[in-house]
Order: sequence, then C-alpha cells, then structure tokens
Amino acid sequence: MSTTTIRIHPDALPGHFDRSRLETVADAIETELREAGITAEASDVISHIKIEVPTSRLAATCSVLADLELI
Repeated sequence: MSTTTIRIHPDALPGHFDRSRLETVADAIETELREAGITAEASDVISHIKIEVPTSRLAATCSVLADLELI
C-alpha cells in the first residue's frame, strides 16, 4: 500500500490551533481523521506537522483537513 505525506507549516495553522503546542495539534488532527474512519499518523517534526495517510484515502483526508480549515 502506498502512503502520502502531507506537511503543514505551523504558520499556516488557523487561529483556533495553538501553534506553541504542535504535538497537541497533531494529536487532534489524528483523532479527527480516526473518527472519520481514516487510519493516519500525525506528528510534530519540529518545523512542521507531518501527516501520513494511505494514498487511497487521500481525498477523504483532504475533506477532513478542509473541515478543520487546514487546507
């Protein structure tokens, strides 16, 4: 199964996310994706938030991220 990596720079986070707590933001993203039935791994890697999802679930992932105002 192929995987797609999505990177989100902290400066791109909308105001309702705490940019000083990127690990918490990554956890919230992962939880939202899991609740939507998407198995993903979101993590804080210092310079950005990294989200790894199965490529077959990319469209559904983008929908969730759009709802969160991340894209």
